[in-house]
Amino acid sequence: MPNGKVRFYDEERGFGFIQGDDGAQVYLHASVIPEGADVQQGTRLEYSVADGRKGPQALSVRVLDTPRAATRARTRNRKSADDMAIIVEDLVKLLDGLGGHLKNGQYPERAQGRKVATMLRHVADDFDA
Repeated sequence: MPNGKVRFYDEERGFGFIQGDDGAQVYLHASVIPEGADVQQGTRLEYSVADGRKGPQALSVRVLDTPRAATRARTRNRKSADDMAIIVEDLVKLLDGLGGHLKNGQYPERAQGRKVATMLRHVADDFDA
């Protein structure tokens, strides 16, 4: 299985690219990243490759190591517990309102659903830092 480093990865958009040790560029989709793995620029990966619609695409991915500097920087940018308490309370209110609509058989509109999903990802990142 080839090895390489993540050249670019956008967590919100769910994709990125791996620069293989052999110089080949490989598309990386969020669906092939192991659950709970921290993938960011510079993360070393082991992966298998298949031909996708637009070229080589990573299939099974295993994280070998994550750059320490990036992990430390993310921890330093962590919000205070007081700030997080306010954010979580507001998020609970928002989700409670969405829950009422869901009980009535109404999903949120696509744009609102994406915004809520993005907020949930950001809150999860702050907890996971």
